Amino acid sequence: MYPNLYYIFKDLFNVDLPFLKVVNSFGFFVAIAFLVSAWLLGKELKRREKLGVFTFNETTITIGKPASMADLLVNAFLGFTLGFKIIGVFITEGALENPQAFIFSKEGNWGAGILLALFFAGLKWWEKNKEKLAKPETRTLRIWPSDRVGDITIISAAGGFVGAKIFDNLENWDRFIKDPIGNLLSPSGLTFYGGLIVAILALWYYFHKNNISFIRVADTTAPVLLLSYSMGRIGCQVAGDGDWGIYNPHVNPYSWLPDILWSYDYPHNVNSEGVPMMNCDWGDYCNHLPAPVYPTPLYEIIICFILFLLLWSVRKRFTTTGRLFAVYLILNGIERFFIEKIRVNTEYDIFGFHPTQAELISSLLVIAGVVLYIYAPKIYASKQKPAAG
Repeated sequence: MYPNLYYIFKDLFNVDLPFLKVVNSFGFFVAIAFLVSAWLLGKELKRREKLGVFTFNETTITIGKPASMADLLVNAFLGFTLGFKIIGVFITEGALENPQAFIFSKEGNWGAGILLALFFAGLKWWEKNKEKLAKPETRTLRIWPSDRVGDITIISAAGGFVGAKIFDNLENWDRFIKDPIGNLLSPSGLTFYGGLIVAILALWYYFHKNNISFIRVADTTAPVLLLSYSMGRIGCQVAGDGDWGIYNPHVNPYSWLPDILWSYDYPHNVNSEGVPMMNCDWGDYCNHLPAPVYPTPLYEIIICFILFLLLWSVRKRFTTTGRLFAVYLILNGIERFFIEKIRVNTEYDIFGFHPTQAELISSLLVIAGVVLYIYAPKIYASKQKPAAG
């Protein structure tokens, strides 16, 4: 396992670059997943715009105005945060030994924070002053859904992170109440469905505010969500972040199947779980699981990528608004429900049953998907657009 990019470069290329310790492997692959998904979503939105599925909204902007106090304060805040934390981790003694702990702590470099705050505010003032007109002008712009991919990505990422933290702490309530602030600020402990639910709610509000059909964007996004999830799970596997399966006591019965796909002990995992490894010089990352477990992240990488290819290949055949997203809900729910059977998770006690949080939510997603698929023709009958493709 590689907790951060430093160990990847050191192990694979024998290159020692301490500053790479700042880049967590899980976060790196999640970021790549967002970037690839944003690019793919933009292309698909443009295709559907040409078909008439989406139209533009008009908005007015004023150009030539000097920088407002709000502009300066926002940029100063961003600059201070970057300097205080990100630059601070490089110039504060000992911070690179555990950059994640430094970033999510109260520590930081005040000098770097203040300097970058002044620089960012000054840069914004200079930029606006360069474009300032004697008489500011008002212009009308056409904004298409594909122009909003950046906003969609940022809202998805922010809502996803907040939701993932909230649902993880709800699922692990005993751990949370022992250290509420520490658990909220910790970079670990994320629940996918929590992120999905909060991101959907945040995007629904955004689309409603901008007069964009949420369900049509959901149809467009459905295959992309599966790809994004698959790529995100690469980060889980590479970092060894604890999203693994239960103990697998069986010997690999298939000669053609690599052992890593059957069971794995996650050496150097980012959570430092398990027992110490002998002759290890990886600092805090010298543990491995005492017994091999099912490598469930690998299974989800493969399964969800196959499901992405399936939905992507048939997406143009769906002519009823809502049905493509309904199929996504069904497939996603079924995949997660069954993978939970071999995953390590907190179980609830409900009338003698012991489901996990993900099993409950995945079951609801399947039901919601079936209902949406059946009733979509009636719900969106008056809103149909020309068929995609």
